[in-house]
Amino acid sequence: MDIGIRLQAVRKGKGLSQRELAKRVGVTNSTISLIEQNKVSPSISSLKKVLDGIPISLADFFTQDLEDAGDGPFYAAAELPDVGNNDIHYFLVGHRRRNRRMCVLREVMPPGSDTGESMIQHEGEEGGVVVRGQVEITVGAQRKVLGPGEAYYFECRQPHRFRNVGKDDAVIISASTPPTF
Repeated sequence: MDIGIRLQAVRKGKGLSQRELAKRVGVTNSTISLIEQNKVSPSISSLKKVLDGIPISLADFFTQDLEDAGDGPFYAAAELPDVGNNDIHYFLVGHRRRNRRMCVLREVMPPGSDTGESMIQHEGEEGGVVVRGQVEITVGAQRKVLGPGEAYYFECRQPHRFRNVGKDDAVIISASTPPTF
């Protein structure tokens, strides 16, 4: 998925210049330009900050041009788009469903991958189960390494971070509400 081209199309569709969007979110217009040219790959939290200035949700940003798949309840693995960036892959379930009220992901984190140095905060709740690997999860001042079969559930207003501390890919099945993708 080309985040830069998508961001540029959404920004222009809303009638915003790079300068105006940058001003709204408190970054330089060259930052917006670098993202749109795919010379910088923003973290999820940075992308959300930019999209809040448009405003558009992460869910709408990634799915706005996709046709509604209808009410079908089943999805083949190949139908799950990767909405991640950098090293972490987020395979989104039900991406074509309009007005989704939750986000379900199959997350694949390569060894050493991390959701970012800064902790993420947003509205809603998030929960998940580690299927494979070892994931260090920090929520507020609490930190724990979870392995296969272990789970988490927290309010997303608490700063949080995920890091693969194992030697193999880590896989998590997660859900959040409201949808962040």
